[in-house]
Amino acid sequence: MGSIVLKSLSVLLGIFFVFVGITKLTPMISKELHKDLRKEYVRYAKVFPLTDTLDFKLPSKWYRRTVGGLEILFGLALAVAPNHKLKNAANIGLVLLMILAAYSHVMVGDPFDRCAPALVFFFMLSGRLVVWYQTSRREQLEKSATAQNGNGLKRD
Repeated sequence: MGSIVLKSLSVLLGIFFVFVGITKLTPMISKELHKDLRKEYVRYAKVFPLTDTLDFKLPSKWYRRTVGGLEILFGLALAVAPNHKLKNAANIGLVLLMILAAYSHVMVGDPFDRCAPALVFFFMLSGRLVVWYQTSRREQLEKSATAQNGNGLKRD
């Protein structure tokens, strides 16, 4: 990972999602926020996408705990994992969670200001994937140019 932008985005987004996941699982950081999240997830569980199609009722407690646990897991992987594949898998997992969050906010009729953070982080995570792709593509092109020169030095 050669890009400082990519490293910074990975660490900062990872830490943010660990923080958000902890607030969903425990009142350790903020009792009021945790209590509010518990109430909100009762509403979100009612509009979970598989509820109608599979006739599956998701308990709000387990929905909140699962989302919080995944945010912590994916956030840690994004922040500290040394492997690009693992970081990108965590990134995609978080993108999917942000899509689910935006869907839930829209379906329960939340105002836009409640949905906006999910959209902002969706675009930040998508931007991280774009930066990773551009960086890896550039490194790949540099390697192929070096290999074509034969002696390991670039020609100007």
